[in-house]
Amino acid sequence: MYSRSSEPVHFERDCPAVMVPQGDSVTLPAGSYGYITQALGGSYTVFVEGNLFRIAGKDGDAIGKEPPPGLELAEGAADEDVEKLVWQQLRTCFDPEIPFNIVDLGLIYEVDIKHLEDGQREVDVKMTLTAPGCGMGEILVDDVRSKLEMIPTVAQADVDLVFDPPWGRHMMSEAARLETGML
Repeated sequence: MYSRSSEPVHFERDCPAVMVPQGDSVTLPAGSYGYITQALGGSYTVFVEGNLFRIAGKDGDAIGKEPPPGLELAEGAADEDVEKLVWQQLRTCFDPEIPFNIVDLGLIYEVDIKHLEDGQREVDVKMTLTAPGCGMGEILVDDVRSKLEMIPTVAQADVDLVFDPPWGRHMMSEAARLETGML
């Protein structure tokens, strides 16, 4: 939530946003004022008029922020190199309300890289949510998909949202459990 250390922002242009935690898509009008409460993984959670909104990194210019840099992969990169970049990208996906990436939260169950006929790759991911009714579920799935499709040679990412086994705090990394006090 908003605190004295939150960075004030002014919207330079109309900006698409997602209401947190409902997941509703809205447009925040140019001229709005707010505060950045979380800036992780290239996206921003902002507090505007009593509500939280998620701003995608590509729309960061609306609040005076640079878009995230493009990804690079060496020519002829092996699947191991691509998988390393996949996990790196997954660690840039954050729940807008929780300051931990989805890997450390234990939300990623499986990653599989397949080769397509045209030489490109497909990345299949099985992931879950901390709660099945989370309003941000589809937003997180879209975030994973779009970030994985930024990887050179990845033509598509298929993200399957599963709830078996159910998520539990034991799936979190030790660092995330320690930081949240869930040891």
